[in-house]
Amino acid sequence: MKNKLITIAIIICFVVMIVSCDNTPPVIHDNDYPDSNLTMNEKINWWLDKLTIAEKAGQMVQGERSNNNGASGVKPTDVRNLNLGSVLNGGGNRPSSNTTFGWVSMYENMLNASLESSSKIPIIYGVDAVHGHNNLYGATIFPHNIGLAAANNKELMKEIGMITAYEMGQTGMNMNFSPSIGLIKDKRWGRTYETLGESPDIALNLIPSYIEGIQSYGVIGSAKHFVGDGYTTFGTGLDNKLDRGNSTISKEDLETIHFPLYEAAIEAGVKSIMVSYSSLNDVRMHENKELITDILKDQMGFKGFVIGDYNGIDDIRANTFYERVIKGVNAGIDMLMQPHNFKEVIDAIVRGVEEDRIDIDRINDAVSRILSVKYEMGLFDEKTPIESDLRSENALNVARKAVRESMVLLKNNQNLLPFNKDLNLLILGKGSQNIGIQSGGWTIDWQGSDQLNIPGTTIVDAFKSVTNGQIYTDINDIDKADQIIIVFSEKPSAEMMGDSLALSLTDDTSYASNQTLIDIAKQTNKPVIGLLLSGKPLIIEEVIPYLDAFVMLFLPGSEGLGITDVLYGDYNFKGKLPFTWPKSISQSSHTVLDENYEPSDYRYPFGYGLNYTILQ
Repeated sequence: MKNKLITIAIIICFVVMIVSCDNTPPVIHDNDYPDSNLTMNEKINWWLDKLTIAEKAGQMVQGERSNNNGASGVKPTDVRNLNLGSVLNGGGNRPSSNTTFGWVSMYENMLNASLESSSKIPIIYGVDAVHGHNNLYGATIFPHNIGLAAANNKELMKEIGMITAYEMGQTGMNMNFSPSIGLIKDKRWGRTYETLGESPDIALNLIPSYIEGIQSYGVIGSAKHFVGDGYTTFGTGLDNKLDRGNSTISKEDLETIHFPLYEAAIEAGVKSIMVSYSSLNDVRMHENKELITDILKDQMGFKGFVIGDYNGIDDIRANTFYERVIKGVNAGIDMLMQPHNFKEVIDAIVRGVEEDRIDIDRINDAVSRILSVKYEMGLFDEKTPIESDLRSENALNVARKAVRESMVLLKNNQNLLPFNKDLNLLILGKGSQNIGIQSGGWTIDWQGSDQLNIPGTTIVDAFKSVTNGQIYTDINDIDKADQIIIVFSEKPSAEMMGDSLALSLTDDTSYASNQTLIDIAKQTNKPVIGLLLSGKPLIIEEVIPYLDAFVMLFLPGSEGLGITDVLYGDYNFKGKLPFTWPKSISQSSHTVLDENYEPSDYRYPFGYGLNYTILQ
């Protein structure tokens, strides 16, 4: 063990030497770790006998790295002094040099600090890599989950998990707060694009494959958000909308619809499950002992560790922070994700044990789960460095394939599509030349941005690289074009910021310039093809009569050539809608699981999708 950990430290220091590695490898002694010949249970018991209450409490806490602006957060000294079990980089938290070397240097500083702590237990380092290693400049950016649900290809899902793990491995990150496996009900929710749609059949097909892919290369997967996070009722969430609201779900529906998703994740070997911000039947999930301990752990047999969400215990109903920590730990949360008040959490756990408010058996159970995962995922062992370039040829091919298979053809009058490559096309819309809009939220920054300049191919550039005709982007050239492509776009967003009031092409979550595009579609006599970049189905009743063809692109990520692969007919459409597309806002929470579901009532029903052989 001593030699292995020294080797890790030396290798990491050598790799990052050119960017700022001035740490010497920590001193590791043979008696710092249990004998490698012991069984897993014997190793865990060795640790439980050795660690102090404070050291155990430290293992139960995940704090956020102090960011580049000097904000409060975890520094290497905190990891060393507090024996922190884990560190995360939240959305947009990245090293000043957003490169693989910058990330490895950051990770190396935290890892060495953990090996210099009194326990010398290596840290877990987590990120939200929800559509590729999306925090890192130059990483492969895949379609968001909702598009992958439209593709519904489990082999593709596994490949995406593997490539994400490859690229995370280049930066030292060993925990991914993914996959999001909850179902969507009200499509106004800002996290609709993070889900796998509204049917458990799709989710059950894809969940195991992604978990197998991500964890096969040493990255801890975290299925989220337990449970019912996508079923919140409008008006119960933040700002009287949906996110972090209350879900009302019957016992029967929990057992037949929602629990099986987590049972599938457990069967696939997922190592971590994240608790939801939301409430279930008016009980905050972060304090719901019946669901976390009695059902998830005892009934379903989950052996990994349960992690809270970002500042999740802050919303527990209690008068003091101390009481919230006690409720969260006693409910069964093993690792508390408290980005800035991590020291206060440790103090509260220690105090809770000393005052008999938290049983030592609960602490030992949490620490046992966390340490078992660290052993199972190789954090105590020497690892062979992953040799895989960012945006490798294979990674880009898989991302391009994912784009092709996720696109859904919803309208195609007179078989307007596929395009002839000799046509002259006018392409309009803010999203047509913007990788940030094309990629959506959780891209470099938490909310994403339409100001991003990251590697990839925009829609316009994809067309220009394929066509034999002319591509115009100025409305003044409309007379030169044979046909018009209009790209409608939703603004990049994440979580509560994406909650929509109206699911409109022109509300505050979409671009006002979409109205100009609608007017153009109404006024022109030329054939118009509409493309939509969005993580949710928007109400299109005003414009759909004026579109000769309409394609849902979802949020395809960086590889725009996948779009032209299909639109020019080199590949056929494969995608099917993973949700019900409403005609009006009154239908926003209707799903295929509803009693008396009638497909003809909606603009497009669940599972709808045309192709070049299935005609409208």
